[in-house]
Amino acid sequence: MSEYYNNYSQNPYMGNQNMGSENNGLHTPEPSAPKRRKSSGRAARTAKKIGAITLSAVLFGGVAAGTFQGVNYLTGYTAEQTAQAEESAQSASVGSGSAGSPAQNGSASAGSQTLQTATASDSGEMSVADVADYVMPSIVSITNRSVQEVQNYFSMFGYYGMQPQAQETESVGSGIIIGQNDSELLIATNNHVVEGADTLTVSFIDNQAYEANLKGTDAENDLAVIAVPLTGISADTMAQIKPATLGSSDDLRVGEQVVAIGNALGYGQSVTTGIVSATNRTLTETSSDGRPVQSSASYIQTDAAINPGNSGGALVNMKGEVVGINSAKLASTEVEGMGYAIPVSRASSIISTLMNESTLTKVAENERGTLGITATTVPASVTEAYGIPTGVYVSEVTEGSGAQAAGLRRGDVITALDGRSVTDVSQLQELLQYYKAGQTVNLTVQSITDSAYAEKTVSLTLSGQADSDASAKA
Repeated sequence: MSEYYNNYSQNPYMGNQNMGSENNGLHTPEPSAPKRRKSSGRAARTAKKIGAITLSAVLFGGVAAGTFQGVNYLTGYTAEQTAQAEESAQSASVGSGSAGSPAQNGSASAGSQTLQTATASDSGEMSVADVADYVMPSIVSITNRSVQEVQNYFSMFGYYGMQPQAQETESVGSGIIIGQNDSELLIATNNHVVEGADTLTVSFIDNQAYEANLKGTDAENDLAVIAVPLTGISADTMAQIKPATLGSSDDLRVGEQVVAIGNALGYGQSVTTGIVSATNRTLTETSSDGRPVQSSASYIQTDAAINPGNSGGALVNMKGEVVGINSAKLASTEVEGMGYAIPVSRASSIISTLMNESTLTKVAENERGTLGITATTVPASVTEAYGIPTGVYVSEVTEGSGAQAAGLRRGDVITALDGRSVTDVSQLQELLQYYKAGQTVNLTVQSITDSAYAEKTVSLTLSGQADSDASAKA
């Protein structure tokens, strides 16, 4: 900074101006004729005035410049620093996070599928509108279509011979783009959004829809990952989407502003905002047998509106970071301003596991395999009363089936198939829709050994459909 003072005091231009003005004012002319002396005196006085004015202007300019530079020096600013500050302000604008920009969270690249967290905006908090612009390219709408058997009007009143009718049902939800591998775009959502689907359709920010496959599910934590083949996604769509930036829900504070984004009521992407009402909130859930059960998992509570269709969407902080996965399943029509989200710090490790599982594609019904058992769901009341593990209870093993060959016995409890957790018969039957007869699967089983349940893993070759016509069979 001292260079400004040195330039001022040593400037030859300014020094010559000062000295020249002073010399002109003190110079004594040589004797000459009286008329010329009178004329020269007037010229000298005029020269003095001009010199004084010039000197004042130079001194005023120099003092002003010196004062300006002095203030800059005291406040720690230089012209170079000012230019750098302006350049930083321009580079930190929200436009740097527009659709089509590279993912800032280092999400799964080819050969590496590990979720990472990062800061979305180095410029600090954004407005709600800026957050929406930044995050919406990472949010998708999910449509779940399935065919279910329903009773017709006559069979409800005891008219026999009237067979149940197949009816196509449709439900909607949301998802968050979390990355991609060599062949697929990966999307995280709630398990209940994709549960029971015959077909899954994903719609991106450009309203283009593509079919998706199931990657992995965790029913207990209500999380799932689905995949869209990259070969089917147009270049125009790829240019408009991007993986979400994941933050840390551990850093959330009560009262902090958040934004919920998702496909509310199936109308398309919408935005609501509110605050974090509570963190680490535990809830009472309803078990499969209708009994209230205190959840061991914790949730983020917010007063941002989370409606049906928002499930699987993002709860975002004001830096544009995903801090929670919304779940409308936990909402209640009896209250207002109480929405819940799965904290991303709890979900990220589960999602990392799910995104590395093999992609599941449903097979034709006549080609599907079965375990060869008759089973029932273990109710929560039985688990509490008798200590039987939660899962699928084997009540009968079919003669000559793959289950018998694998050594399954009556009383065993199946808790997972190929690493995917199952808590009831319907989940097990749904997973079996992705396996052909003759395929080998690994079952995680709780089996009684020395009067106590012990976990083991068995390999089982799936049987055909011949012995699986009852709803309780798998």
